[in-house]
Amino acid sequence: MSEKKQKVLFLCTGNSARSQMAEGFLREMAGERFEVFSAGTELAHEINPLAVDVMNEDGIDISGQSPKDLSIYLGREFIHYLIVVCSKSNDTCPRIWPGLVSQDNRLYWPVDDPAAIEGSRVDRLQAFRNARDELRERLEGWLISL
Repeated sequence: MSEKKQKVLFLCTGNSARSQMAEGFLREMAGERFEVFSAGTELAHEINPLAVDVMNEDGIDISGQSPKDLSIYLGREFIHYLIVVCSKSNDTCPRIWPGLVSQDNRLYWPVDDPAAIEGSRVDRLQAFRNARDELRERLEGWLISL
C-alpha cells in the first residue's frame, strides 16, 4: 500500500515566474512524494516566457503550466506545506489564510522578482537564472531536511 502524497502549494504575487519555477522543480525532484501546486495573490495572465526559457535550460518544461488564483485553494484544508516565495505574498498571506497551515509547515523563501529587472534580454535572463538557481538550492536543502 502506498503512502498518500503530501500537498505543497507555492505562492507568489502573479504566479508567473517564481512559484511556477518552484512547482516545476519540485515535480521533477520529488513528484512521487508530493502533489505540487502554485498560485498567486494578484494573478498574471500568463507564465513569463523567460521563466519557461530558463527552466528549459535545466531540462524542465513548465510551458504547460498556467497562472492560478489563490482563491481556488482557500477554504480547503488539504495543503500540507505552504511555501511563499515573495515578500508581498508573505505580507498578505496571514490575513487571507490564517491558521490553515501550521507555522512549521509554512515556509518563507523570499526570492527577488526576476520580472522586476529592466534592461537587455541578457540582463533579464540572468535575473531569471538567479531566481531559478536559488529556488533549486532551497528545494534541494528542504528535501534533504525532511
